[in-house]
Amino acid sequence: MKIAVYPGTFDPVTNGHLDIVKRASRIFDRIIVAVSNNLNKDPLFSLEERQSLISGSIPNLKNVKVDVFEGLLVNYAEKKRATAIIRGLRAVSDFDYEFQMALMNRKQNPKLETIYFMPGEEYYYINSTIVKEIARLGGRINCFIPPVVEKALRKKIGIIQKFS
Repeated sequence: MKIAVYPGTFDPVTNGHLDIVKRASRIFDRIIVAVSNNLNKDPLFSLEERQSLISGSIPNLKNVKVDVFEGLLVNYAEKKRATAIIRGLRAVSDFDYEFQMALMNRKQNPKLETIYFMPGEEYYYINSTIVKEIARLGGRINCFIPPVVEKALRKKIGIIQKFS
């Protein structure tokens, strides 16, 4: 069985992320969307909320599981018996960081391959940070994220704005 891990912060999950999950699910027997805490980011949603939002956005993908993890990705992937890490590339600026991470992961576990997916052109410019900013400013975000995520984001932003 070919298992791949798609790691990320997913704060929140976007249609671009989901595009990659759907396409990868046609290639691998099992996809594990692995939600993590990035020490360099201050996430809006908790790990559990992000896990729930992703699960609620992909109910029809039977070979996709959503999980949370902490620690080294390569250790998590080995524990889950994954043979590949899935990563998205939007722009050349993504490539430099992703290339470094792939080489570091390979040094930790030479058996684990990194597979890159470029998003569909309709998702090329979407990222979670921009979606959150547009939401905070009251803009239209329904074209960037699934309805379940939009509802949660609007609620979360409303709570934050109420107390800020």
